Amino acid sequence: MLDQTNLSLGGSIESHWSDTFSTHLNAYSSQYELDSENTTVNGQQSLTQTNRVLERGAKLNTHYKMDSKLHWLNGYQFSETGILNFTDVDQPPFKSDILEVMHTHSVFSEIGYESSNQKFLARVGGRLNYFNNLDTFDEIVVEPRLNMHYALTDNLKVEFLGEFKSQATNQIVDLEQNFLGIEKRRWILSDGNQLPITKSKQASLGFNYNYRDLYVSLESFYKEVNGISTETQGFQNPFQFGGEIGKYEVKGVEFLVNNKTNDYSLWFSYAFNLNDYYFEDVVPNTFPNNLDIRHTFTLAGTYTYNNFRFGVGLNYRTGKPFTEPFEENPINTTFFPSRINYSEANSSRLPEYLRADASAIYDFDLSPEVGASIGVSVLNFTDRTNILDTYYRLNENDEIEKVENVSLGLTPNFSFRLSF
Repeated sequence: MLDQTNLSLGGSIESHWSDTFSTHLNAYSSQYELDSENTTVNGQQSLTQTNRVLERGAKLNTHYKMDSKLHWLNGYQFSETGILNFTDVDQPPFKSDILEVMHTHSVFSEIGYESSNQKFLARVGGRLNYFNNLDTFDEIVVEPRLNMHYALTDNLKVEFLGEFKSQATNQIVDLEQNFLGIEKRRWILSDGNQLPITKSKQASLGFNYNYRDLYVSLESFYKEVNGISTETQGFQNPFQFGGEIGKYEVKGVEFLVNNKTNDYSLWFSYAFNLNDYYFEDVVPNTFPNNLDIRHTFTLAGTYTYNNFRFGVGLNYRTGKPFTEPFEENPINTTFFPSRINYSEANSSRLPEYLRADASAIYDFDLSPEVGASIGVSVLNFTDRTNILDTYYRLNENDEIEKVENVSLGLTPNFSFRLSF
């Protein structure tokens, strides 16, 4: 049984004190709660869990227009985040009820510049965060940021982005077999020790060309995220129980070309990513990220003829990594309950993913005031079976079961829409 609820409330007020100075005040409150209950088939064990996240805060921005070229943004933000994790198991008896609260104070400042000919735009600034976990620790984190745009010609522009970020909330990922894999994530707060504040730094350099009906973009990027735990990554290998702290690095290139007229639009995109984990205390300490998909291609097009609109798309990507058990000695019986002996982490790959879709929409008027449209689409019209994920588990007889999550096959859809 799963029961999830979300509730949020917020408001804002914007004031213009003069032609050059304005303020914006925003306040909010939100609550998320997940209640779950799982009973084994034979009824011998019942597990009840509650994950509740309550957050409230306020943010004040001030904007000062120094002149036609310079703008100055300043602000302060406060947030209070409380997270409750409750667990109750009846066999063997175990109960845990943990409530943690984090206060975050942030001040930020940014200066924006725009040249007279509008060829050069830049924003430079930073953010100072003070994290205070009321039970365990406090920490100050500095986050510089830079954003620059420059028009090399009327049609060719270059853009550079660089920033640091941090966060004190994370999601613990339970084993895939919990609750049949329907919901396996629970929010928790950083404690400064077993789960530090997650910090990232990233940069990108891109070129954009736009001339008449043609748009082309090329972007390279790099990102490093420190302070991640093996418990937050959803591992299905020996690392899923350890809680080791490490990082991941991702670097890659993205390319997009789009040709668009009043009658049709065609586009092609390609992305290359190299995404690796690094955990100092595991062997091997470097291995592919769970989301390391090296190559991704998309080819799509739309065509409009009178009141008809047609579309077709093709998506292809190489397989994501996963971990298989050892062939010779797959089960470790020295633990209770028994565990799977896995081979090297993420050393295997799923088959490639390929999906083709098509759609058609007809627009018409029911009256001068009421419009309508009828649409038909077919997802995966080749009816290809794509494996989305693979993992292994032990059944009650200590036998290994292979579980594969597969995509939908040929899936038709029909829609009817009214507009007035």
